[in-house]
Amino acid sequence: MGKPTGFMEYERTEAGHRAVAERIKDFTEFTVPQSLEALNLQAARCMDCGVPFCHGGFVVQGSSIGCPLSNLIPEINDLAYRGETEKAYRRLTKTHPFPEFTARVCPALCEGSCTLGEHEPPVTVKEIERFVSDEMLQAGKALPRYPKMTTGKSVAVVGSGPSGLACADLLNQLGNSVTVFERAERAGGLLMYGIPNMKLEKQIVEARVALMRDEGIHFQVNTEIGNDYPVLALMRDFDAIVLCAGATQERLLAAPGSDLTGVVTAVPYLTASTKNLLDDTPMPVEMDARDKDVIVVGGGDTGTDCIATAIRRGAKSVSQFEIMPKLPEERAAGNPWPLWPRVFKTDYGQEEAIELFGKDPREYLTTVKEIKGDGHRVSSVVTVEVKWEDQNGRLAPVEQPGTERERPCGLLLTAMGFTGPERTLIDQMNLQTDPRGNVKADEEKYRTSLPTVFAAGDMRRGPSLVVWAIFEGIRAAKACDRYLRKSKNV
Repeated sequence: MGKPTGFMEYERTEAGHRAVAERIKDFTEFTVPQSLEALNLQAARCMDCGVPFCHGGFVVQGSSIGCPLSNLIPEINDLAYRGETEKAYRRLTKTHPFPEFTARVCPALCEGSCTLGEHEPPVTVKEIERFVSDEMLQAGKALPRYPKMTTGKSVAVVGSGPSGLACADLLNQLGNSVTVFERAERAGGLLMYGIPNMKLEKQIVEARVALMRDEGIHFQVNTEIGNDYPVLALMRDFDAIVLCAGATQERLLAAPGSDLTGVVTAVPYLTASTKNLLDDTPMPVEMDARDKDVIVVGGGDTGTDCIATAIRRGAKSVSQFEIMPKLPEERAAGNPWPLWPRVFKTDYGQEEAIELFGKDPREYLTTVKEIKGDGHRVSSVVTVEVKWEDQNGRLAPVEQPGTERERPCGLLLTAMGFTGPERTLIDQMNLQTDPRGNVKADEEKYRTSLPTVFAAGDMRRGPSLVVWAIFEGIRAAKACDRYLRKSKNV
C-alpha cells in the first residue's frame, strides 16, 4: 500500500516529455521517466483503501473497472516504495507476462479506478510499472523461464500480436511445444507495426521475442496461414490451434473520391513508416506526407499516432476530424468513479501540432463529405458538420446544411477504427462467427466451432486494448491446455 500517510503528503507528478522541437526530429520515445527517488514517493501515495478497485478487472456498463489482468497493484506499489524493485517485478509478472508493453501503450485502466482518484489525482501506476519492468530488463534480470515439464503436445498460435504472444508464452510454460505463425517479416503484430516507435520502441518488442525464443517458442515469420501454409496441413501438423490474428479490417471512409491516390488507412501508413525506420524501406509515394496538408479522419490513439507520424514525416500542416462531440473536462454524471473516466485529454500528437502550427488540430462533430482530386491524387476534401439525432430509436449523425467547407489536402489518413477480423482464414476453416463477424468462441472454453481450434484477442472479442488482448491470450492458453490434457493423458 506504500506509506500510510503518503497520499496526504505527496502530490502526483508525472513523467515529462522531450521538447517538441527535439522529439519531432526522430522516432525515439518522447517520454522522460522520473527518477527512482521520485517514483518511490509516487508509490508511497498508494492508500490502504480497503477495496482496491485498481485490480478489479471487470466491466460495468461497457466500461472497464481496474486492470483486466488483475495485477496486484497495491502490493507492487508497496514493494516499489520500499525500493525492492526485483520483488515488485516478480509480483507484477505473476499476473502479467509483458509489463514493458502495457506500461507504454495501455491507457491505465487501473488509474481510472484508483480509490485515491475519487477525490485526488490517482496513483501513477503506469509509470511505476514501467520503471519496475525497465529496471529489470536493462539489468538483465528478466531471465528466460524454462518449462519444468513437457506434455508432448504441439500448438500452433496464428498471429504474434499481444494476444498471440501472451497465449504462446503461457502454453510454453505449461509444457506444450508452441509455434507462432506471423505473416509479416517480424514478430510482434500490432506491437511491432501498428504502434509507432516513439510510443513503443521496437527493440523492446524484439527483446521480448528473443527471450521467448530462448524459452523454446518457435517463431515462423513471413508465413500466412491459408496461403503460405495450408489450413489442412496446419490442422494435421498440430494437436491444437489458437487463432490470434486480430481484427485488422479497418473501417473505410464512405465518401465520393475515397479511391483517389493519397487516401490511406491508418495501419498501412503506420506499418510503412515503421518498416522505413527499421529496414530503410522507402515510404510508398501515395503515403508521402512531406510538404503536404495532412488530414486525419478519426480520433482515438490511432489518430494521434497518425498525426505524430505525419509531423515526423514532414507534413506542412495537420488537421483531425472527429465525428463525435468533444468530451467533457470532468466526469459526467453518467460516468462516475470507478468507471473509466471519459474526459477530454490532449495526447502527444496533438501537443506537437499545437506547438508547431499554433492550434489544436481537432475539430469535433465534423466529417468528410467528399474527396476531390487533381488528376488521380487527392487535392482537397469537403467537410460538413453533423448533429447527433434520434433516428428510429438510435442516435445517428445528421449533416447540417450550410456547414460545408472545402480544405486543401495532400494526404488523407483514415483512423476510424476496425470492423473485425479478415475473412480469409475464417472462410477457409468454415468457422462460425458472431453477429459482428468475430470468430465465435465463448469466454470460458475459447473453443470455436472446430473442436481443436481456439480463438482469442480482437479476433474473438472485437477491436479492443492491448491489455485486453493479453488477458484473452492468457485465458485461451489455459483453456487450450485443459482441452489437450483431457483429450489424451499427459
